[in-house]
Amino acid sequence: MQARTRLFLATSAIVTLWQLPYGHQLLYPLTLLATYAHELGHGLTALLLGFEFDQLVLHADGSGQAMWHGQPGRVATAAIAAGGLLGPTVAGISLLLLSRTPRFARALLATLALLMALSMAWWVRNAFGQFFVLAWAASLGLAARFLSGRSAAFLLHLIATTLCLAWFSDLDYLFSAEAVVIGARYPSDSAVIAQALWLPYWFWGGAVALFSLAMTVFGIHWVSRTGVST
Repeated sequence: MQARTRLFLATSAIVTLWQLPYGHQLLYPLTLLATYAHELGHGLTALLLGFEFDQLVLHADGSGQAMWHGQPGRVATAAIAAGGLLGPTVAGISLLLLSRTPRFARALLATLALLMALSMAWWVRNAFGQFFVLAWAASLGLAARFLSGRSAAFLLHLIATTLCLAWFSDLDYLFSAEAVVIGARYPSDSAVIAQALWLPYWFWGGAVALFSLAMTVFGIHWVSRTGVST
């Protein structure tokens, strides 16, 4: 079976499961990975704009928080909010573009494991978040050590496309004005962008969804050009 076909089927199954009752529980590690990428996107965007990224918190219910401080203007505020919404997509498309051939897949898995471990040391402060990130880093490190090049490439592509389509894991959030984190209500990222700029929050949620879908299609097409089969 061609790698592209296997990747499409696996990704379709993940997206479908995310929409079913208890789908988030069945895909719990991937759901939390998407949350991790989302919150890291907030924090790294804040850093790139010259602000301080203080810490990242992951909760067992699948939610998370990125804590940063500074005095951003309206555009910077919108950019940091968008950084979270687009963080998983940017991470996913980066992995797809970097893992075109199996030859470098194992090295890329090892690099990703190292980066996750470093992010834990620098920013993750709660015990559950530290355990989760280290578990993923250890799993990726073992995969880099023992998987074949083609199997490692498939794993990377699966993680990447899952991240690109992470917005499917919680469609309601994209088109909601509020979010609940550990019982407390906060404006959603889409609402923060709308408040800082213009147009309603559902417009920005739709824009993120369309962008993420387009990038995923592009990424899978890019990978298929390698002609890798398994």
